[in-house]
Amino acid sequence: MKVIIVDDEKLALLKLEKLLHSQIGANLHLELAGAYQDPYAALAAAREVQPDVAFLDIEMPEVSGFELAEKLLELQPQMQIVFVTAYQDFAIKAFEVNALDYLLKPVNASRLNVTLNRVVRFSLLNAAGANQDQAAKTMLCCLQSLHYRDPDGQPKYFQWKTLKAPELFAYLIYYRDKIVSKQALIDLLWPEQDMKKATTQLHTAIYQIRQMIKTSGLDLQIKYHDEGYRLVWGQVELDVEAWENSLRDAPPVTPDTLHRHLGTLDKYTGDFLEEHRYIWAEPEQERIRLLWLNYAKPVAECHVGLGQYAEAAKLYQQMIERLPFMEDGYAGLMKMYAGLHNYAEVRRLYQQLRDVFDGEYAMSPSAGITSWYLEWEQGVASGA
Repeated sequence: MKVIIVDDEKLALLKLEKLLHSQIGANLHLELAGAYQDPYAALAAAREVQPDVAFLDIEMPEVSGFELAEKLLELQPQMQIVFVTAYQDFAIKAFEVNALDYLLKPVNASRLNVTLNRVVRFSLLNAAGANQDQAAKTMLCCLQSLHYRDPDGQPKYFQWKTLKAPELFAYLIYYRDKIVSKQALIDLLWPEQDMKKATTQLHTAIYQIRQMIKTSGLDLQIKYHDEGYRLVWGQVELDVEAWENSLRDAPPVTPDTLHRHLGTLDKYTGDFLEEHRYIWAEPEQERIRLLWLNYAKPVAECHVGLGQYAEAAKLYQQMIERLPFMEDGYAGLMKMYAGLHNYAEVRRLYQQLRDVFDGEYAMSPSAGITSWYLEWEQGVASGA
């Protein structure tokens, strides 16, 4: 692993260079590839050297360490950035630029050793991820709960330290590849805190997400730009997106294609972020549930046509449970039971429909289903 140092102060540069030489001598993973006072010279050299790690002074006159870091990361997104500063206040800002760590001047050998061990650890994790079979992508999952599946398809769960970090991660996933302003995130997640404390909480959560992404081996990046954050998508599949794509590519539902459609329905493991109960996610939950409903209806009807009544009843019941304010599940189930002459179930379902609509939504069933039910009752009464 190649390391470069950039600091406009010669003495500080020489001191860090000496410390690094003393540490690197016992570490075969690292090699000091260059030390630069001029950030432009460092940037030019980076194009040739392609360093894996950069130690950057923050307070430089022409180009700040933050600006230089952004340019270096454009050249090599996987580069590890370590900021060096005399000011504690810069520590929080450092993590906006996807820094691995920061060092306070004067740098001491023991603290530098901690940073170098961290550099090696994360580089080994990245290398392990890069060596995996690229044909088998990691699947990030938002159906039911936020988790991921490794290339072998095994579910893995994030070990979060706070409650806000997973919600922030989920929000950035939802707005993937779009910049979300810092202010919007603070208003969403820390609306009652003062700005200074809320900003600190935001930076802490961003840092935690970045660490989680690295340890999980997910090909994702959080970039800071124009006072906002953007989740940059790499070689990772998203279960919601993959499921929607399968709907668009699906053939018409027929007895011959039924097995394929059942496989697609099985992949819908739950509503979007259902377990987390995020208020902002409710419109997306509703949109995806309606897609599921419109897809499940013809599958249930195909089951009925094939005489597979238990399978059809299960699907109609799922419609009722997932979308209790929609009549589709009740109507499909009532008509199936009517065809089977199960009068008690038809009456029970219609009463359930009325109770739910009146009690939960203060409304009555539609004229269409009411008319169908009354005609059915008349037919039963007349023996038709």
